Amino acid sequence: MNKRNFTTVRLSQGEMHIYDFGAVKLHACQTGDPLADEVFLLEKAGRFVVLEPPCFVDSIAALSSYLEDKPVDGILVAYHGAGASFLPGAPKYSTDNAVEYAKRGGGRALIDQFAAAFGGEFDSGIHEISHIMGEGAVTIGGIEFIIRRTAEAYDVEIPEINAVYTHMLGHDCHSIVAGAEHADGMIAQLKGYIQRGFDLILTSHYTPEDLKDAGTKIAYLEELKTIASSCSDGGTFRAEVKKRYPAYSGENYLDMTSGFFFP
Repeated sequence: MNKRNFTTVRLSQGEMHIYDFGAVKLHACQTGDPLADEVFLLEKAGRFVVLEPPCFVDSIAALSSYLEDKPVDGILVAYHGAGASFLPGAPKYSTDNAVEYAKRGGGRALIDQFAAAFGGEFDSGIHEISHIMGEGAVTIGGIEFIIRRTAEAYDVEIPEINAVYTHMLGHDCHSIVAGAEHADGMIAQLKGYIQRGFDLILTSHYTPEDLKDAGTKIAYLEELKTIASSCSDGGTFRAEVKKRYPAYSGENYLDMTSGFFFP
């Protein structure tokens, strides 16, 4: 499946890219919100499963309109626990560690930050989870999902379309990297995706990517570690990374990364 092989539908905010896998369609929503969030819908036999809810009021309205009169069998809430006004009656699926992350952990800290930064634009309500999942396979809406717990929440494999969902990739934008050890973990994860030959890598903050993009990100993460080893403070590190990657977006993520490497 080519990552550019989709049809486009304009929404009241953002747009939907629809990938046709035959029995299953992937609707990838570029929300156009201030955090460039991506929301994924899996459709099979006319029924839908949402992978990560939108968190901004305008995005919630646009996606709710798109799903009007369409049956939604569940929402997988992983790293984005906010946006509780989105489809409040739909079943919500998560893991116990993702619930902790959203209610009391690092996810809650981010929710509070975004609420302070964006005010009423951001829906800070946290989804109440109706179904707690464990590691392994779960079937929702006739589609099998493989749940892989992570330190913060969980990733999702979708065997029927040979795709995997993780929180962040972005081959030409910065990511939040919490130090060299975290970078090594990300590198190992991406090498695993390459070894397993996934067609698409889905993330919360970028359009669907492929294994070439995973290779590009691995090289970026290795370079981050090299730059950090030659710097003595966060300002120098940030300047060197910007010089090496001048066209990369996501400078706010680079700021966070700098803080982790140089607390």
